[in-house]
Amino acid sequence: MGLAIAAAVPLLLLLWVIGIYNGLARTRNTVDESWSDIDTELKRRHDLIPNLVETVRGYAAHERQTLEAVVAARSAAAHAHASPAAAAQDEGVLQGSLRALFAVSERYPDLKADAHFLELQRELANTEDRIQRSRRFYNANVRDLNTRIEVFPGNVVASLFGFTRREPFGLDDPGERRAPAPRL
Repeated sequence: MGLAIAAAVPLLLLLWVIGIYNGLARTRNTVDESWSDIDTELKRRHDLIPNLVETVRGYAAHERQTLEAVVAARSAAAHAHASPAAAAQDEGVLQGSLRALFAVSERYPDLKADAHFLELQRELANTEDRIQRSRRFYNANVRDLNTRIEVFPGNVVASLFGFTRREPFGLDDPGERRAPAPRL
């Protein structure tokens, strides 16, 4: 009887560690998958911007500085980033330059009425909504992973197997939290 108990305790401990490890691995994979969703939507936004810039350029050729700022911000945001924080910073600059571009469009009634411009603006607004949904999903998964890594007994298993905290994809500028999305 004592031998059975002595054999059962390590077995139960092993099963407990396996359960925690598997939970951490599943959560880490969900975080990776949700980051991929954000990356897909950001690429979609980056692909829409050149068409938007060209449409505006046709109507407002003398707004060169604004157009160049959008192109430069898109270029920086489209490159691979080392972390979600770096991506968020470049995406924030891109969002600001897009706001300036839409402000320019307000000065050109013909541009505001152009069907192609309106469609691009609508697509961009839809993409922004999808980015926000993806970001919320990713950040919730990051929160879950980080919580599992920080609380006992998960922290013991996480440190044994090299699980690390992840960064949320957030806004650097608190003003961006209040800024409205591009209007249709």
